[in-house]
Amino acid sequence: MATTEETVEPLAPQPGVEAPPDAAPAAVLCANCGAELLGKVCYACGQPVKGMVRHLTSIMADAADTIFNIDSRLLRTLWPLLGKPAFLTNEYLAGRRVRYVTPFRLYFFLSVVAFLVMQVSLDATLDSAKDVIRFDNGSSDIAAAQSPQEVQTRRDAALAELEKAKLAAAASAKAQRGLDKSMAQIRSSADKRLEFLRQRDEAAAKGVPPPADPKDEDLNIEWGGKRWDPKANPIVVDWMPAFVNAKLNVLATHTVENLPRIRKDPKPFLIGAFSSLPQVLFVLMPLFALLLKIFYAFKRRLYMEHLMVALHSHSFIFAALLLLTLLGLLRGWTGAEHPFPYVPLGWMMFALGWWIPIYLLIMQKRVYRQGWFMTVVKYLTIGLCYTILISIGVAAAFVISLATT
Repeated sequence: MATTEETVEPLAPQPGVEAPPDAAPAAVLCANCGAELLGKVCYACGQPVKGMVRHLTSIMADAADTIFNIDSRLLRTLWPLLGKPAFLTNEYLAGRRVRYVTPFRLYFFLSVVAFLVMQVSLDATLDSAKDVIRFDNGSSDIAAAQSPQEVQTRRDAALAELEKAKLAAAASAKAQRGLDKSMAQIRSSADKRLEFLRQRDEAAAKGVPPPADPKDEDLNIEWGGKRWDPKANPIVVDWMPAFVNAKLNVLATHTVENLPRIRKDPKPFLIGAFSSLPQVLFVLMPLFALLLKIFYAFKRRLYMEHLMVALHSHSFIFAALLLLTLLGLLRGWTGAEHPFPYVPLGWMMFALGWWIPIYLLIMQKRVYRQGWFMTVVKYLTIGLCYTILISIGVAAAFVISLATT
């Protein structure tokens, strides 16, 4: 008997009965350890899914977000930073962190922006200051003259140039006073040079050694109480290796070579020293946190808590200096001939300048919660110690700029 093949059709889904689930997607494995990935980072080895081999725009966007983190959190952070002392620090120490920019990112962002704006302002200020304080007033040329006639010629030429500047219609009263001071310095330099040349000629007539040229003495440094010389009196520190001493003498050579240049125009050296200040403050900031740790040792706080105070304190200072610089530029742009914006901007700068120390005092009081007397004593002591450290750092930055520029 022949069998008839029947076609079995799939059953239609019944109402109220769920269809069987589709096949689960294939698991994605970590390329490093082979573990199944459950997110953007492998839970087993910690390797992120995103690597460096991708579009450059994606990498740059991630870098900008990591460094600057410019979003709504920045707006929620700036006002408390400027107007509410210790608020951000207490919020961070209390664990409420995600709504604000992290302390290090805030410090980095404000330091970069503030120093860029201040460097532009310093550059413009030094350019305009040449009308008031003339960097090259002719004194250096007079000091190099080798005859009385040459001294008189250079003196008269320098004075004539300054007289032309005094007659300029744009020269203000302050500029006039600066030019008068420069002219007095030129006359004094010429008199000193003429006296030295007279003594030199008298010594030559008598057959005795001439006196030391003050020009050479002024443009040199001392080592061991004597005039530095790379061969006759080099810098030698006994406990340092030979290559370090050789490097010190190379830096001394650059310094002596730069001294005549700094007399004519110190602007490149001042700009170089100012450019190194962010690095100096970055190095000194952990020392500021260490001072807080020492003075508040009985509070039994972790060093990282003091570091958060230091980061927020420096961030506030950078933000305040940025505002002061912008107000100063705006005030200089409006000019004294427009008293309405000029005077209010001056009062705003005055108030902001006083707000900086008051803010830091209130911040220290609210974070460490001590009485006003002890807070003021510690505030003044810590401020004095840190001012000394900053002064040393600024001097070191200028010396480095002088020796390396």
